[in-house]
Amino acid sequence: MGEARRIVVKVGSSSLTTAAGGLDADRVDALVDVLAKTRSGGEREIVLVSSGAIAAGLAPLGLRRRPTDLARQQAAASVGQGLLVARYTASFARYGVRVGQVLLTSDDMSRRAHHRNASRTLDKLLAMGAFPIVNENDTVATDEIRFGDNDRLAALVAHLVRADLLVLLSDVDGVYDGDPARPGTSRIAEVRAPGDLAHVEIGSAGKAGVGTGGMVTKVEAARIAAAAGIQVVLTSAVHAADALTGGDTGTYFHPTGRRSADRLLWLQHASTPQGSLTLDDGAVRAVVQGRKSLLPAGIAGVEGEFSAGDPVELRDRAGRAVARGLVNFDAKEIPLLIGRSTHELARDLGPEYEREVVHRDDLVVLHP
Repeated sequence: MGEARRIVVKVGSSSLTTAAGGLDADRVDALVDVLAKTRSGGEREIVLVSSGAIAAGLAPLGLRRRPTDLARQQAAASVGQGLLVARYTASFARYGVRVGQVLLTSDDMSRRAHHRNASRTLDKLLAMGAFPIVNENDTVATDEIRFGDNDRLAALVAHLVRADLLVLLSDVDGVYDGDPARPGTSRIAEVRAPGDLAHVEIGSAGKAGVGTGGMVTKVEAARIAAAAGIQVVLTSAVHAADALTGGDTGTYFHPTGRRSADRLLWLQHASTPQGSLTLDDGAVRAVVQGRKSLLPAGIAGVEGEFSAGDPVELRDRAGRAVARGLVNFDAKEIPLLIGRSTHELARDLGPEYEREVVHRDDLVVLHP
């Protein structure tokens, strides 16, 4: 861990704010002290994924707790995001470091052009010596295009920027083999494979009640990153310095897989299907085993309302989702294509119909 050169750090709302809402300046400054010192000298690059926008906006709007309706969450985020970045900007200024804000939605990251732009922006910010601070764009994100929690966002950003290490900070100092509040439980120091936690009941509560994540989302984020070849440390914010220098803290997740195409990881873990296509047996084999594109001739049915470019599930005849991809046609066009060859469609409907329904470059297999 101490040799990692590009690091993504995620910090939760409970580590930055008070239970009543509002930023805790001392907590923000303490975190920035660690981050700024870690990157001093220019040998290490850090991207911060920071929650806290909604929580920071509660008190200024007179809200006693995190609202459950989306509209008030968006309003709180609108007020809180400015306060959050202003606080970071002022804190990093003590070290002469400039801050760059990057707001993302899952819809941004599953689309090729948007994904490429986000990657380019983050790389350029790092190259120019700025400190990127990433958050979900809560002011415009709807239920359909939300990441749901910043732990998963952090895992995907770590893959996006080709990080060596992901550090997940919260108010708990690791994964325990039981309730940390009960006597006799112990911290799990290392996780080498997903099965290592099969016997552990993962809790989901946060102490402050201002965030959306819990230990379940953190462990899932760690698994996503580890499967993409990234080492992960899950610990508390007060142990951030130890985590960044390779100290014995928290729970360390060993990499379990290899890096894949960036957008496909986002498509698999961050997209919400807007509909589904049912495939015949031959098309399932072609897509799953042959890693081929989905052609009109292999479609047996369509469900949902979606537009070209939206993510859809590809299902077998039993209804099991076998893949996910970005569709090239609107839902209303699909019935015209079912079971027909691309040559036939080009002849009857025009040359623009001589193409794949889902191209293999925009498709990820869920169940090999």
